[in-house]
Amino acid sequence: MIREELRRIWSWEERHRRLIARIGIAFALSLVVDVVGSILIWRLEVNAHGTDIHNLGDAFFFTTVQLLTISSQLKNPLTAGGRIVDVALEAWALIVVASVAGSFASFFATGDRD
Repeated sequence: MIREELRRIWSWEERHRRLIARIGIAFALSLVVDVVGSILIWRLEVNAHGTDIHNLGDAFFFTTVQLLTISSQLKNPLTAGGRIVDVALEAWALIVVASVAGSFASFFATGDRD
């Protein structure tokens, strides 16, 4: 039984290609969202009184952390536009996490049917 499971783990099948493609698509689209979100946060927040966003690097850090963990030590956006972008980033992160989790579930369920 163990030998059979190890053989399945190390074999490369169509389901592996689908999983890698889905993860790659999620990663590439998330990079685009990260760059666009960083630019938007920077433009909306850089001149707000009391903001922690002082340059594009701060905006990129904030946006990336929001996409990865939905948390940051930086203050939440202070402008209405920044808050809208922040909510969109958090929604994107939840959708991607759920989609990738579903892709893994599909991957393992497909392997168990064989």
